[in-house]
Amino acid sequence: MLITVDPGARASLADQVASQVRIAIARGDLAAGERLPSARELAASIDVNMHTVLRAYARLQEDGLIDLRRGRGATVLRSGNASSDRLRSLVVELRDQAESLGVPLDELFTMLKGAR
Repeated sequence: MLITVDPGARASLADQVASQVRIAIARGDLAAGERLPSARELAASIDVNMHTVLRAYARLQEDGLIDLRRGRGATVLRSGNASSDRLRSLVVELRDQAESLGVPLDELFTMLKGAR
């Protein structure tokens, strides 16, 4: 799994990591039961603080995409092969991107209603 971050981007580093993992799950690049790199390993590979990766993993756990256990690491809970899982991941990604750009949710909903 290749993850890259852009320190100059508007989105936080943790949001960037979480978004890329979400996308990998949605595409099916990461399957249910697959283990993610440890926070320490991933942080070293992308040159960020380990707590940044832990924040990203915590967000993914809150979204029900991964199981995060101390001493056992992070494991993907859902496969991205199902269309509903893919759509959910994309919606979460869109919400995160809107938040990082400062777009209020009500404005995002208006934009979605107008998109055809």
